Amino acid sequence: MKALRISVFLILAIGFAQCSEDAQLHDCIDKSKINLDAACITLYEPVCGCDGKTYGNECNAINSGVTSFTQGACDEKN
Repeated sequence: MKALRISVFLILAIGFAQCSEDAQLHDCIDKSKINLDAACITLYEPVCGCDGKTYGNECNAINSGVTSFTQGACDEKN
Protein backbone atom coordinates (compact mmCIF):
# COMPACT_ATOMS: atom_id res chain seq x y z
CA MET A 1 0.00 0.00 0.00
CA LYS A 2 2.84 2.37 0.86
CA ALA A 3 4.53 1.60 -2.47
CA LEU A 4 1.30 2.43 -4.30
CA ARG A 5 1.06 5.82 -2.57
CA ILE A 6 4.67 6.62 -3.45
CA SER A 7 4.10 5.59 -7.08
CA VAL A 8 0.99 7.76 -7.37
CA PHE A 9 2.82 10.70 -5.80
CA LEU A 10 5.74 10.36 -8.24
CA ILE A 11 3.45 10.15 -11.25
CA LEU A 12 1.58 13.28 -10.17
CA ALA A 13 4.81 15.16 -9.43
CA ILE A 14 6.24 14.35 -12.86
CA GLY A 15 2.97 15.35 -14.54
CA PHE A 16 2.87 18.73 -12.80
CA ALA A 17 6.53 19.39 -13.61
CA GLN A 18 5.89 18.72 -17.31
CA CYS A 19 2.87 21.06 -17.31
CA SER A 20 5.00 23.80 -15.77
CA GLU A 21 7.67 23.44 -18.48
CA ASP A 22 5.02 23.54 -21.23
CA ALA A 23 3.49 26.71 -19.72
CA GLN A 24 6.90 28.41 -19.60
CA LEU A 25 7.56 27.57 -23.25
CA HIS A 26 4.08 28.79 -24.21
CA ASP A 27 4.73 32.11 -22.44
CA CYS A 28 8.10 32.36 -24.18
CA ILE A 29 6.72 32.55 -27.72
CA ASP A 30 4.17 35.20 -28.68
CA LYS A 31 2.57 33.77 -31.82
CA SER A 32 1.09 37.17 -32.72
CA LYS A 33 4.63 38.54 -33.15
CA ILE A 34 5.91 35.81 -35.47
CA ASN A 35 6.91 37.38 -38.78
CA LEU A 36 8.94 34.93 -40.84
CA ASP A 37 8.75 37.21 -43.89
CA ALA A 38 10.68 40.02 -42.18
CA ALA A 39 14.18 40.71 -43.45
CA CYS A 40 17.01 40.68 -40.91
CA ILE A 41 20.64 41.55 -41.52
CA THR A 42 22.98 38.58 -41.77
CA LEU A 43 25.24 39.81 -38.97
CA TYR A 44 25.90 36.91 -36.59
CA GLU A 45 25.48 38.14 -33.03
CA PRO A 46 23.82 35.13 -31.39
CA VAL A 47 21.20 35.39 -28.69
CA CYS A 48 19.74 32.64 -26.54
CA GLY A 49 15.95 32.63 -26.59
CA CYS A 50 13.85 31.78 -23.56
CA ASP A 51 12.92 28.61 -25.48
CA GLY A 52 16.53 27.39 -25.27
CA LYS A 53 17.24 27.94 -28.97
CA THR A 54 20.09 30.02 -30.35
CA TYR A 55 19.08 32.69 -32.87
CA GLY A 56 21.51 34.38 -35.25
CA ASN A 57 20.72 37.83 -33.87
CA GLU A 58 18.06 39.82 -32.01
CA CYS A 59 16.09 40.45 -35.19
CA ASN A 60 15.76 36.72 -35.89
CA ALA A 61 14.63 36.06 -32.32
CA ILE A 62 12.07 38.87 -32.29
CA ASN A 63 10.63 37.85 -35.66
CA SER A 64 10.33 34.27 -34.39
CA GLY A 65 8.07 35.55 -31.61
CA VAL A 66 10.59 35.07 -28.80
CA THR A 67 9.55 37.29 -25.88
CA SER A 68 12.90 37.34 -24.05
CA PHE A 69 16.49 36.42 -24.79
CA THR A 70 20.03 36.92 -23.54
CA GLN A 71 23.17 37.86 -25.46
CA GLY A 72 25.27 34.91 -26.61
CA ALA A 73 24.51 31.42 -27.83
CA CYS A 74 22.63 28.95 -25.67
CA ASP A 75 24.65 26.27 -23.91
CA GLU A 76 24.60 23.06 -25.90
CA LYS A 77 23.47 20.02 -23.95
CA ASN A 78 24.71 16.78 -25.49
